Amino acid sequence: MNDIVEIEEENDDVPTPVGELSLQTIAMPADSNADGDIFGGWLVSQMDLAGAVMANRLARGRVATVAIDSMVFLRPVAVGSVVSCYATVKDIGRSSMTIIVEVWAQHHHDVEPRKVTEGQFTFVAIDENRRTRPVPRTS
Repeated sequence: MNDIVEIEEENDDVPTPVGELSLQTIAMPADSNADGDIFGGWLVSQMDLAGAVMANRLARGRVATVAIDSMVFLRPVAVGSVVSCYATVKDIGRSSMTIIVEVWAQHHHDVEPRKVTEGQFTFVAIDENRRTRPVPRTS
């Protein structure tokens, strides 16, 4: 008797990160609360760094964070999780850049990484005198 093995088709409904991997780190015990969940403020700082990596590249120099326009925490992050921040450019103005940052975490017991938070950050390009300057346009 022949056994027919069904091959599962890829499920296009499985969420995947959007954007470019900008920062990856491990959530450590020093960044957690008494229940073992990572502090939201630690996640925000990682997101700010990830957004700044992209904004620095776009501005070809120094940038400053001027706003966190939105922030949504979807699920907690456990100590020991690999935390990956993905950045996407939403808009570029004269001197400002709006970057969407998604954070995905994968603990060693997880089969797949899961989206844990996302936010919208606004950066401005600044000069050596800390004054705004235009974002260079690519040709």
